[in-house]
Amino acid sequence: MGTTQLETVPEPKYWHLRTVLSEALDSEFSVGEILPNERDLAARFGVARATLRQALEQLELEGRLQRRRGVGTTVAPPRMGVSVGTAQHAWPGGPDDAWQAVDCTREVPPATVAETLVTGREEPVYTVRRSRVSQGQPVAAELLYVPASSVPDLSAIDAPSGAARARAVLRELRRLELERHENAVELGSARADDARELDRLPGAPVLVVTTSFIARGRVAALSVATYRADTCRLTFGDSGGVEIHHGPERRAS
Repeated sequence: MGTTQLETVPEPKYWHLRTVLSEALDSEFSVGEILPNERDLAARFGVARATLRQALEQLELEGRLQRRRGVGTTVAPPRMGVSVGTAQHAWPGGPDDAWQAVDCTREVPPATVAETLVTGREEPVYTVRRSRVSQGQPVAAELLYVPASSVPDLSAIDAPSGAARARAVLRELRRLELERHENAVELGSARADDARELDRLPGAPVLVVTTSFIARGRVAALSVATYRADTCRLTFGDSGGVEIHHGPERRAS
């Protein structure tokens, strides 16, 4: 990308620079690549650093760039479309599921989760931890709460701990006949654990998608998935699943 004469452009300088930079991200940079420092970029385009910062901030808001602690400003991975449709989905952990099982423990869930699952406040449930990665970078983390009554045949011998137990819980859960699911979406702030796992600063904006999986007339499992707001967008409709959008679609909608 070469120096662009911005003085003759009627629109704000930072907005035109944002357009030029966006085109350069598509043609010259790859996901995860670190941009030159602000001084070099400002000199290259012949603009003040304040103008450059405005353009970079706009691209960060659009999910094209991200600031990584101890690294700098990098090219963000494509936005992930989070579907909140109403069609029946498969259980988590199926062959088309892009989530990766990380760990599984038995612990007492938060009170709100226990209330949704209709378990005792001090009754431990299986807590499956999963992660979602796009272009080699973490974009989402999930806690899946499963009561023991939903997986009565789970064997501790077959699944002693860690990811193996997580996969065993998911396998046993799929033995139930899924009736439907119910989604709720809200904007939140990354807690310390979420921020560490998603490579963000605490308090960074996130999308929290809570999914209740209904079987036998009750909530058989509850998923609380936390998505990085800078790499995700909501999609509405009857289609299910989570899709990765490439090319021009990765821009904010």
